Amino acid sequence: MKFLKLDGFVAAMLGAVVLGLLFPQFGAKGGILHLDIVTKIGIALVFFLHGANLSPHAVKAGAANWRLHLFVHAATFILFPAIGFAVFFGTQGILPSDVRLGFFYLCALPSTISSSVAMTALGKGNVPGAVFDATLSGLIGMVITPLLVSMVAHTATGGQLDVLPAIRDVAITLLLPFLAGQLCRPLLKDRIARHKSWITRADRTVIILIVYAAFCESTKEGIWTDYNPLVIVGILGMVSALLAVVLVTTRFAARALVFPREDEVAAVFCGSKKSLANGAPIAAVLFAGHPAMGMIMLPIMLYHQLQLIVCSILARRYAEAAERQ
Repeated sequence: MKFLKLDGFVAAMLGAVVLGLLFPQFGAKGGILHLDIVTKIGIALVFFLHGANLSPHAVKAGAANWRLHLFVHAATFILFPAIGFAVFFGTQGILPSDVRLGFFYLCALPSTISSSVAMTALGKGNVPGAVFDATLSGLIGMVITPLLVSMVAHTATGGQLDVLPAIRDVAITLLLPFLAGQLCRPLLKDRIARHKSWITRADRTVIILIVYAAFCESTKEGIWTDYNPLVIVGILGMVSALLAVVLVTTRFAARALVFPREDEVAAVFCGSKKSLANGAPIAAVLFAGHPAMGMIMLPIMLYHQLQLIVCSILARRYAEAAERQ
C-alpha cells in the first residue's frame, strides 16, 4: 500500500507538471484559480497541522544523543551547501543560471521528517534520534535556507534577495502556523491521531498545487522553450550523483566515528535527505513571482523521488543485516 500511495503522489505531481505546461493561464499569477492566495492558505494550514501532530515527548526522547545531532546537521547544512557552492560557482558559464540556482536550492534545504523517520524505522535504526533531528532540521532550515540562498541569488538572478525580510516571510508563513499548532495540540491531538492521513493528504495536495502554479508561471513566461530537453536529463544526472556522494560520505563517516548501528542508520537517512514538503513552501515564499520557479524546483522534485527509491532499498539491507546479527 505504501508504494501505491507513493505512485499516486508521483503521478499527481507529473499530472500537475503536464497541466502547467498545457494550461498555464489557469494557475499563473492572476489566473482564475488564484493559486498564489490558495497555496499561501494551504501552506499555513499544513504547518499548523504538523505542529498539532508533533508530540514533544517524541522529540525529547531523542534529544540526548549530541554526536548524532551534530553529524546530521553538519551533513545537511555544511556538506550539502559546500557541494552546492562548488557546483554553483564551478559551472558558471557552463550551466544556465536557473539550473545552477535550482541545484543550489536543493542543497540548501533541510532534511525531510516523514520519510527520514520511516526509513530509519524500516532499517531498524534510532527512531527517537531521527524524529529529533528531522524535526530540528526543518526548524533550522526556516532560517538557514533563506540565508544560504541569499548568498547566491544575486549571481544567479541579477537581483538581491534581502535575507532578513526573506527569513521573516518564511517565519510568518511556516513557523507561526507550526507554533500555533503546537499550542493547540492539547485540544486537537486526539482528533488528529484518529485522522493522521488527513495531514498527509493536505501536505501532498499543497505540494501539487505549488508545483502546478510554478510550472504555469514558467510556461507563461516562456522559460521551457529556452531549454534543450537534454537539460532535464542533465539535472537528473546531477541529483543522482549528489545523492550517491552524500550517501557514501555519510555512511563512511558514521563508521569512521564508530557510531552504533542504530545511530548509523539514522545518520545516513536523516543526513542524506532533502525535504520537498518544506522545499515547496519555502520556494513559494523566496521565489514568489520568479518566472523560472518551475526550473528552480525541478531538482528537488527529482531528488525527492530518487531518495525514496534508493533509501528504501538501503533501509531493507540495513534491516536484513540487523536480523542476521
